[in-house]
Amino acid sequence: MLPALESGGVERGTLELGAGLVRAGHRSLVMSSGGQLVSRLTGQGSEHIEWPIGRKSIWTLRLVRRLRALVLDRSIDILHARSRLPAWIAWLAWRGMPEPIRPHFVTTVHGLYSVSRYSRIMTRGEAVIAVSEATRRYVQEHYPKTESSRIHVIERGIDPKVYPFAYRPADSWMARWYQDFPFLLERQVLTLPGRITRLKGHLDFLQLLARLVQADLPVYGLIVGGEDPAHAAYLREVRRKVQELGLDGAVSFTGHRMDLRDILAVSNIVYSLSAKPESFGRTAHEALNLGVPVVGYDDGGVGDALARVFPQGRVPRGDLDALEKTSRALLERPVETAPAAFTTVQDMVDRTLAVYRGLQHA
Repeated sequence: MLPALESGGVERGTLELGAGLVRAGHRSLVMSSGGQLVSRLTGQGSEHIEWPIGRKSIWTLRLVRRLRALVLDRSIDILHARSRLPAWIAWLAWRGMPEPIRPHFVTTVHGLYSVSRYSRIMTRGEAVIAVSEATRRYVQEHYPKTESSRIHVIERGIDPKVYPFAYRPADSWMARWYQDFPFLLERQVLTLPGRITRLKGHLDFLQLLARLVQADLPVYGLIVGGEDPAHAAYLREVRRKVQELGLDGAVSFTGHRMDLRDILAVSNIVYSLSAKPESFGRTAHEALNLGVPVVGYDDGGVGDALARVFPQGRVPRGDLDALEKTSRALLERPVETAPAAFTTVQDMVDRTLAVYRGLQHA
């Protein structure tokens, strides 16, 4: 259960797990309000149930009784919530069922949410999956009543076939890329992936870019991510900052791209500068898996990944001087990255299934 299937790490993880469950011979049902990823989900063998499960309205509580009936009608074994509002609906339905006939209740803590009673629902699962060690530390620090035995660290999976080390795009892609961006042939490419929301740290990225341009370094910035109408005012603010810093001709907004892997692969540095610590940081992991240097704030899941794979890229949160110094050092003296040993998608599926089976055999 999750709010929608549009885009993002939670959604991609849901598709990966759904496909893995189907391959393993299980029924996979996903409940959300729908979105552009539904056709991919169903094409992989999962069933989609379209309910407004993420709508923040008192009327959403009407779904509790309907969900209880659905769970019994469809003989659901595991009820797995991946977001706070769906988790509340799931928990209210689940706790109102007789214990002998109710499914097992699992939650995945995908984010380092604001600490509150509302967020605490994500620790109510019989099993609580944390998507990183940073997430486990967050749960244990802020919700100490959560028994450590219920917390299972299962990182989001990176597919080594999709993100192989030292990957290079096909010649045909490279030809189209440099036809669209011919000036990149003579520039070092700095890439900030992520949707255009304040969380992703675009203003810090632009401040860094301005410093490097003023130092006459041959750099060019790419902001790769979709534009959300709900954040239109923020996008206008970012574009104004480009003009204020004199970065016209030094940065491009590519919008949402289906070829993000290729863009990461041709980047000199990929950045993770989120305004708040990331619980996992999928694009940073993917870039590191490709062997591309990543510079990011040294906390959360990104800080953990950098410490393991590329410690040269760690920067104290919000320290623009350190961000500039680290970037200049890597641009002037590139450092080769070593192959990463991140959790694979199959590992993630297998470990999640092990959690499910552990509950059923308890």
